[in-house]
Amino acid sequence: MRLGVMVSGSGTILRAIAEHDLPVVVVLADRPCAALGIAEDLGVPAELVERTSFAPDFDRDAYTHLVVDALKRHEVDVVAMAGFGTILSPAMHGAYGGMILNTHPALLPAFKGWHAVEEALAYGVKVTGCTVHVAALDVDTGPILAQEAVAVLPDDTVETLHERIKAVERRLYPATIRDFIEAAQGATP
Repeated sequence: MRLGVMVSGSGTILRAIAEHDLPVVVVLADRPCAALGIAEDLGVPAELVERTSFAPDFDRDAYTHLVVDALKRHEVDVVAMAGFGTILSPAMHGAYGGMILNTHPALLPAFKGWHAVEEALAYGVKVTGCTVHVAALDVDTGPILAQEAVAVLPDDTVETLHERIKAVERRLYPATIRDFIEAAQGATP
């Protein structure tokens, strides 16, 4: 199965995926970012499908079709979201439903959305972690594939806690992607 990785940031999760010898055939970014340089360093084709508008009338569906077209050009079977910063329209699920994986820096269903680490600290939880799940139409929902807890330390800041969660993600996400692909290949006649 062919894996497409969608990115928006530093590329640390992309690098972890590549280091686990997963079949990455393309990296797509929604903005110029360091992850595109990492893809180049790894010799993986990369495409910038830039989101040029953050206005309320942004045409999410048209943008999503550009993303799907790019993934289809590279014959992607499984999509791994790796810090991708744009919420896509239902057209993404129409094209790849059940085959889109995501990692999230909290133990879902708790603390959905972009500010999960901040919210965990503000709420005062003693344990948070990361979740790998199959993405669904609603943000940070869908069947959970793997979770791992990370203790919240008394002197944690958003940055220190997020770094420890990312260290777990860099190990858990690639292993879960591998398991998902192997299971999907076993289910394919």
